[in-house]
Amino acid sequence: MAGSCFADILSELVDLTPGEQGALEKLEERQRHVRRGAVLQRENEAGGELFILRKGLMMSYVLLADGSRQILRFLFPGDMLGMSSVIYLEAPETLCALSDCVVSPFDRSVLSALFVDHPRLAALVLVYSKIERVALTDRLAALGRTSAKARVAALLLDLRNRLRATDKAVSNAFALGLTQEEIGDATGLTAVHVNRMLRQLEEEGMIARDSGRVTLLDERALARAANYVNRFERLDLGWLPKPA
Repeated sequence: MAGSCFADILSELVDLTPGEQGALEKLEERQRHVRRGAVLQRENEAGGELFILRKGLMMSYVLLADGSRQILRFLFPGDMLGMSSVIYLEAPETLCALSDCVVSPFDRSVLSALFVDHPRLAALVLVYSKIERVALTDRLAALGRTSAKARVAALLLDLRNRLRATDKAVSNAFALGLTQEEIGDATGLTAVHVNRMLRQLEEEGMIARDSGRVTLLDERALARAANYVNRFERLDLGWLPKPA
């Protein structure tokens, strides 16, 4: 796999210069295969590496005091993994592969050099981190204030939008790639409740399911039910520094 998956994501925000493109490609020169179910980074363990996810689906999660798991984010090709660990001696979250994956590891010092040589890329990494933070805040608010149906509907819309960011062939139909337990751990629901909400969305004509694939039949109704906001839209990036 040539090129840079992270550059593909950032180029949706701005036009990258050849120098910026080349610098991002260097982040992904090394590649590591990660089998489904393998842990790439474990919560509370030391780790000096960051990663770009090039292929597959991963998740970040924390274990709560009662032993239950709270999934924080689902991670897609082009995502930079481990950014929450970059300022800590120990990782605050676990990174685990939900499918067979390919990642590109690089050291924190490489990121530091990138920021020095390409200030606009540093600003774009900040932008990307803030988008993720706001999206996570949306989900945190939803856990405390919205219905089970709204949480599941929002997750389906977010999954489709994130998949489409790096694969323009994705339309309203996509492979879900998650178990109902994983959806439950992300939305604060039991697997039984997730199954009930998926059936309800089907019965109301918003989605269809077939052999592990989901089709969004009425996206507007689904967005209304979810009170969903795509945080990759309506950005104001006029303040970004000039490219080096």
